[in-house]
Order: sequence, then C-alpha cells, then structure tokens
Amino acid sequence: MLLLVDLDGVVYRGAEPVPGVAAVLADRAAAGDDVVYVTNNAMWYRADYVTRLAGMGAPVTPDRIVSSARATALYLRDLQPPVKRALVVGGAGLVHELHDVGIETIYAGDAAEIWKSNGRDAAAATGPVDMVVVGLDLDFTYARLACAAEAVRAGARFVATNRDPVYPHEKGLMPGAGSIVSAVETATGHTPISIGKPGKLLLEVAAHAAGVNVADAVMIGDSMVTDIPAAIAVGARSILILTGITKPSQVAAIPAAERPTEIVADAVELAAALARMAARAPSR
Repeated sequence: MLLLVDLDGVVYRGAEPVPGVAAVLADRAAAGDDVVYVTNNAMWYRADYVTRLAGMGAPVTPDRIVSSARATALYLRDLQPPVKRALVVGGAGLVHELHDVGIETIYAGDAAEIWKSNGRDAAAATGPVDMVVVGLDLDFTYARLACAAEAVRAGARFVATNRDPVYPHEKGLMPGAGSIVSAVETATGHTPISIGKPGKLLLEVAAHAAGVNVADAVMIGDSMVTDIPAAIAVGARSILILTGITKPSQVAAIPAAERPTEIVADAVELAAALARMAARAPSR
C-alpha cells in the first residue's frame, strides 16, 4: 500500500512531532507499505526533511520526499519554452531544488536590496527573468513584492508552489504561501499556475517516485482545503487526521461528496484505519 503523507499538521506541528504518528508510519513501512511524504511547504530542501523526519523516527529516504518545491522544479524543467532564469520569492530549499534541475535563480531578498539602493527600479534589481516562482517566504517584504510584481508585469511567467492560506505551527496557525501568492496576484492582475495540493500534480509525482498508480494510494492529511480534495481529484482513498488545520467541530459540516474515506483523531486511530485499509487494499 502506498501512503502519501502530508507533513505540517500530520507528522509534526512546527518543531514538535505529532505524538505517535512517526511510529505508526515506521510500523507500516516495516509491514511493507511505501511511505512518500507530500508537502506543500516549499521552504526546505529534501535533505533537510530527511534529517528532521529521521530524528523523529519516521521512515524516510531522499527519493521519498516530494515537496511542492521539488514538484515545481520538475514542472519547470520540462516547460516549453524553457525556463532559463527565475526570480524566487521563497526559501533556500526552493532555490536549491531549482538549481538541481539547471535553472538559474535570483533570490528576491537580494533583488529587494538592490531595489532599495537604486531608486526602486525593479527591472534593474532583477535583470531579465522569464519566470517568477513564489512560495512561502518568512522574510517577505514590500520590496520583494515590488520586484516580483514588476517582473510579472514585464512578461515573466508566474508559478506558485502552492496556495495554502495558512500552515500549522506549534504556536498556532501561521500565514501560508497562498497569502504571499495572493499579494503578487493582486499587484499584477495575473493568476499563477499552482503546483501543490489540491491540484493533482504533487500526488502524481509522488506516486511515480514509488512506481505505483496514484489511484491506488492512500492520502493522509489534515486539510479539507488541500489534502483531501487532492486525493479525490486523483481517485485515491484518504484519511483526514484531526491534528492540524481541520478541527473536530468542523467534521459534521463536510459534504458527503467531499468526505475522506476515514476520519481519525490521533495516531492510535490512524493505525487502526490503516490496518482496515490494508485489509482491503487493491492489488497492484
């Protein structure tokens, strides 16, 4: 059985592990399940996730990390006309993933410093770019917005790693990449192509990495905005775990057509749900 597992709100919240989930995933991997992590968070590089997840006791290898940064890089690698130079509003992990597929980048933080020192000339700050890539940027500023908006208005294509409005943190809900994407969209009037969930691409890339038909997978997520709709879009089964964004009080309001296959409160219930699904898993 292929498990496509969200990270923020499922395996951990900020720096804090969600109790018991890593152990459940380790048990499922020991039983023969494939575990692939699919996260809309584009701030970190694959190696960063490996270190973090391994430290929590979760089963992980670099090829089993498919972040929206990785999926965005693979999408841009194959895009026509080819992407030669991209302005990146986002974290170092997103820059690293783009470099891995041969795309030259200019970091929005560097462009913003040039913008502030040369009379707010955004075109001079970025130079020629044919793509603006926007993800979660914890240091987002007006200057970075100005540089990204000017590049899009000048004709650069516009791609969002994801449009999550929030992401769960150990201190509560924090603004997500979608809030930054919306700022660029508002400033330019241009709607980006979005790579992450609830679109299909992230899950399809992850299933391909495991050599499994995505419709045979089980998506484990905490969001009725991204995770469960993505599973429904690809025809996969899904488990909603109430440890992140979606709260128990919201479950009754989920329409029947949008409901996940299972809803669980914690790791104990997750283990039981996965055992039930394994008993009736489709054969490969």
